[in-house]
This record gives sequence, C-alpha cells and structure tokens, in this order.
Amino acid sequence: MSRIKARFEKLKAANRAAFIPFITAGDPSLAVSAEILKGLPDAGADLIELGMPFTDPMADGPAVQAAGLRALSAGATMKTTLELVRGFRAGDDETPIVLMGYANPVFAYDVAAFAKDAAAAGVDGMILVDIPPEEAAEFAPALNAAGIDVIRLSTPTTTDARLPAVLHGASGFLYYVSITGVTGTKDFDPAEVEREVRRIKKQTELPVGVGFGIKTPEQAAAIARFADAAVVGSAIVARVGQFVNAAGEVSPGCAADVLGFVTELSAGVRAARG
Repeated sequence: MSRIKARFEKLKAANRAAFIPFITAGDPSLAVSAEILKGLPDAGADLIELGMPFTDPMADGPAVQAAGLRALSAGATMKTTLELVRGFRAGDDETPIVLMGYANPVFAYDVAAFAKDAAAAGVDGMILVDIPPEEAAEFAPALNAAGIDVIRLSTPTTTDARLPAVLHGASGFLYYVSITGVTGTKDFDPAEVEREVRRIKKQTELPVGVGFGIKTPEQAAAIARFADAAVVGSAIVARVGQFVNAAGEVSPGCAADVLGFVTELSAGVRAARG
C-alpha cells in the first residue's frame, strides 16, 4: 500500500481530514528549506506538497511565484529538490510527499529518469498542473511504473461530463481547486465548495483534497469539515517571504515562525470535526 493511501485510510478511520502544507523546495535557501521540510510532520502535516521551482508558474499567484524565484536565486534545481526529499526520508519514512509543479523541468530532466530518481528519493505523488488528462501519456506510464501516484486537478469549471476524463488514471487523491484563477488571490465560498466536493465524490472513491484560497486556521477548518484534506500554500510561502530582504538574505527565525504558523493551521484542521 502506498504511503498516500495508507495515510488517508488512517485518517478516515479517525474521522479526520488531512492537513497538507505546501512549501517551495529551496525557498528561502536550501538549508532553511530543509529545516522547514523536516519540521512539518511535528507541526501537524499529514502529507506534504513540495513545489518544484520553475521560472514560469502560470497557475500560481504572486506569493508562490515569489517563492519560486527566491528558490531559483538560492540555487534550487530539480536535483536539489530530490535531495531535499532524500534528506527528509532519512528521518521520516511515513509522511507522504507529493511534488507539485510544471511539466517543463520534468521534460528537461527526462521523464523516465525523473520518475526513477524521484521514486528512489522517496516521492509518493506528482501533480503537474499544466498537463491535462489528454497529455498524461507523456508522464503517467513512467510515474506509475515507479510507484508514484498521478494526482489530478478538478476545478469549478470541471463539468460532470468532463470529470471522468480527469479521474481516468488518477490515483492518490483528487485535488479540487476551490477558486477560478491563480493561487492565493481569492476567497472561496465554503458552501459552494462543499457542493462541488459532494458532486465529485459521486464519481470517485478517491479522497478529495481542497486547495487554493485557504489562508487561515478558520478557513482550513471550514474545508476540513467535509473534504478529505485541506491544502495551504500561498499563506505559508508568504510567511517565508517576510524573512527575506531585497538582497536575498534570510533573517534568523524563519523556520521556527513558519512551523509555528503551520501548527496553527493544522490545529484548525484537527479540531474541525470535534
């Protein structure tokens, strides 16, 4: 059983949603990023999304874009991203890690080689936000062969007729994007999101996680009452950005502050169902 499936089954038995924080690999520096990553499980992360830095993150808002640029300026590459995962796995063999990002860096690495190296490092799932289901044949076979879940995105514009194509070949969990637009730029309507999650669940037994727009413990709790996971990204990487000056220098205390915020978010999720 994959780490992702095992974690969701454990949480389902406990009647609790997963809390999934997102950070960008290498932000604000390779060392501080590794410190944050290693501290996330103790701060309440049930799964972790690790962003693969890219120069043109078209689905992301200003906060995640800035995080990617900070990471790239600090020397982040696909190889250093996998090294971060490998370092994390040296101390944690249970918390699932999902890489999230764009197709270009994976193509540049070579898809088959990337799948092999990512699995060896300890990656459990992949979200490629710019690859529609019709293009999945470029990636999915190599990822599946390596034991990596291919996690798909559903959005407010995904109709009942379109949903089967999105779900075909999907595994791990389904990521529902709560807003139309880029990450971290709008608020969501919990009642509307709940209706959409229930609609999706009529067509799949996969867990459904919700992200884009969750910024506070209260919003995370609102999602966790009905969804299988609450994903928070922009609010966390914006917190990282507060510790980086214009010269790219990182102030002390970044990791501790970010992990403290993650703890607050996870507490909201854990208390959501009483």
